[in-house]
Amino acid sequence: MDAVTRLLAIEDIKQLKARYFRCMDAKDWDALVNVFTPDAHFDMSQAWSVPDPNSGQWVPPFDDNFKLVGRDAFVAMLKDALGPMHTVHHGHCPEITVQDAEHASGIWAMEDIIRNGANQPRHSLHAYGHYHETYLKTESGWQIAEMRLTRLYIAEKITA
Repeated sequence: MDAVTRLLAIEDIKQLKARYFRCMDAKDWDALVNVFTPDAHFDMSQAWSVPDPNSGQWVPPFDDNFKLVGRDAFVAMLKDALGPMHTVHHGHCPEITVQDAEHASGIWAMEDIIRNGANQPRHSLHAYGHYHETYLKTESGWQIAEMRLTRLYIAEKITA
């Protein structure tokens, strides 16, 4: 693969990830579905755990039940969980590796802020971590085929 083709693929993947964040925060569930391959795999088992700075152990332990297969299932889960919430998701510093014309992988630093809407029980989250992803180029363009979210730090987590 020549350098220009590789750089175009990287830019397309950056646009894809930007669309993911925008669609999620705008609650555009129909457009969000198209960000993923139909059979995409999602691993959110580490989404609520952070490494203890002294022991290195993940607290709380991973939730291995929080894995989904299929973009429809994932977007339905997001719609239920985030639909009534005010959310802001940012992705930064992408490290994208293009293996060939149809396969790539990436790691994105991320920050998310999630707040309940008016007249709802008080729940909020402000956290930092990484998305670890693989991408597949399909007839629709680049799509996310696998996504794993890890957390480094949860600055605020309120459930009342």
